[in-house]
Amino acid sequence: MLQHLLETGLRQTMNRLVRPALHPAIPVSVQRTLISQAYRSSTPPRGCRFQTDTLADLPVIRSSFGQATRGAVLYLHGGGYIIGSAATHKGLTGHLAKASGCMVVTPDYRLAPEHPFPAALDDAEAAWQALIDEGISPGQIAIAGDSAGGGLAIALAMRLRNNNQPLPASLTVFSPWTDLTQESLYSPESEPVLQARWTAKAAKLYAGEESLRNPLLSPVFGNFQGLPPLLIQVGSQEILLNDAERLARAAREAGVQTQFEVFNSLWHVFQVHSGQLDRATAAVQTAGEHIRGHLAD
Repeated sequence: MLQHLLETGLRQTMNRLVRPALHPAIPVSVQRTLISQAYRSSTPPRGCRFQTDTLADLPVIRSSFGQATRGAVLYLHGGGYIIGSAATHKGLTGHLAKASGCMVVTPDYRLAPEHPFPAALDDAEAAWQALIDEGISPGQIAIAGDSAGGGLAIALAMRLRNNNQPLPASLTVFSPWTDLTQESLYSPESEPVLQARWTAKAAKLYAGEESLRNPLLSPVFGNFQGLPPLLIQVGSQEILLNDAERLARAAREAGVQTQFEVFNSLWHVFQVHSGQLDRATAAVQTAGEHIRGHLAD
């Protein structure tokens, strides 16, 4: 009963505070401030440690929990490529560090409209290479992300594969944004977080002059051959449900080991409520098990 009430309260909070802030008429600079305040309700587990650092000339936050860490997770935060930061996602990355036993490294990749495509992808690739240069083998690195960061994680894996570079041990994506054309958006009865007008504007700001069908912008249109094991989690109450379903289908058809989970009556990137909402905590625990299970020995 308490969890049901908590779900209801969080859904109302998302609908009343977050969704109105994600409106195309609100300047991006204001959105960044509003969302950074909203994320303060997402709290990491007690005992989680955060280290501010620089990686490939990018500001990063390294999240860790406990004494021993095995491997690393390159975590790419969401925000439609125009908002969000390593700091906004400390709650989620802290819980992922606890669940996975890994150091979670979250870069502040460059955002649009100041830095359109391929800036975010270039920065993600630079961070990946910098982790390898630190002496961590590719088989000991997972890549994960939420929303736009989930799409960016898939795009990064595709670019690495295309360039015959080593691939990560696994991919984990929460509510991934994989089709910036928005041709097949889902229409849930309730969408507490996202507005299609906002995501459409964000897509244009990030893409610039590039076609929205470019697989490195919209990975659902890409080739999934040879990508590492993939975990996809999505809520039933979000317009990106079809993005996740199509991603899972395309990956499976290409022979990628794919685990796809839909959480009924939950919303976009509900995992940010890990530690509060039991189903969010369990989802992140599953993500941690997926990551641990595919790290090289």
